[in-house]
Amino acid sequence: MSKRDYYEVLGVSKNASADEIKKAYRQMALKYHPDKNPDDKDTEEKFKEAAEAYDVLSNPDKKARYDQFGHAGMSGASGGGAGGFSMEDIFSQFGDIFGGHFNFGGFGSGFGFGGSGSAQRVNRGADMRIRIKLNLQEIAHGVEKKIKLNRKVACGTCDGTGAKDKNSYTTCNTCHGTGQVTRVTNTILGQMQTSSTCPTCHGDGKIIANPCPVCHGESVVNKEEEISFKIPAGVEEGMVLTVSGKGNAARHGGVNGNLLVQIEEIRDEDLIRNGTDLIHNAFVSVADAALGVTIEIPTVDGKAKIKVEPGTQSGKVLRLRGKGLPDVNGYGTGDLLAVVNVWTPRKLDKKEKELLEQLAKSENFKPKPDSNDKKRALQNLGYI
Repeated sequence: MSKRDYYEVLGVSKNASADEIKKAYRQMALKYHPDKNPDDKDTEEKFKEAAEAYDVLSNPDKKARYDQFGHAGMSGASGGGAGGFSMEDIFSQFGDIFGGHFNFGGFGSGFGFGGSGSAQRVNRGADMRIRIKLNLQEIAHGVEKKIKLNRKVACGTCDGTGAKDKNSYTTCNTCHGTGQVTRVTNTILGQMQTSSTCPTCHGDGKIIANPCPVCHGESVVNKEEEISFKIPAGVEEGMVLTVSGKGNAARHGGVNGNLLVQIEEIRDEDLIRNGTDLIHNAFVSVADAALGVTIEIPTVDGKAKIKVEPGTQSGKVLRLRGKGLPDVNGYGTGDLLAVVNVWTPRKLDKKEKELLEQLAKSENFKPKPDSNDKKRALQNLGYI
């Protein structure tokens, strides 16, 4: 089932401001919040869908990629539900939009504004960015890539806790186990109370007294892993695809970061890309251009024959429909454009020179450009 347009999901226009997008998401999230709709899978999916849309449209870089490439620009091989978002992802990333803390256990019993109790902070691992080089054939058909990546993964010795054993923890003396510190400041409007993540335990509420001997309390270790992902057909230079959950693991449990795959195109010697069209410079001799000839030209998948009619002029474009590249959003396939270039020999022997001198005297070999020839010459110069 294809994804809905993100602007449609949030009910905003493409020209909506950042504040309008945030307000629209907040309204949707409150409407479909799981606390208001317990055990309702349909509203849960809408809740995730709204979060996915907000994640993209609230980020200027992601929004620009989405506006240019659509959904294909957002994910190369992300699996799972709405963009790979879990409930923990949503509350950890966007919980502040609702105006209060969310306690995990029931996805947020602090649904209202300014919920009380200890808010368990969900850690998120760092994203990783790589560059992948693709040739035209891979771009034309899509490709599955396998790479070896050195990334942070949960420590296998302590199961990602960072502690030597379950008795290795002590309660944080700064926040007394809440993971949050509250500060009260006096203002002209009265006392203002603010809460923030505890700087001592970083929101965990506890301190590791006896750390794991392998990861030394970090809960993550470096490991080389083989990662596979699919790249859709029609991607372009500079496009960034997101492989969800394949970035670095979070410290002390939480949500993995993403792997960001930036596309680089390997320049082809014979074919020039122009959007979904491909351009090939086809060289023919003066004699072949005058008499007509069938030539072979390269395509993404091999060779194709094309007929050059008698009297063809330099700059003439011959079109092979459907032999270009597919649109990344599935809107058809481009064409292969063969631009005819009449090649003039640089060196002539005595006999060849005599033959051409005789032909040069013929009226048929004197230039007689028509309006189309003149127009094509201006196009080649970039004037029209």
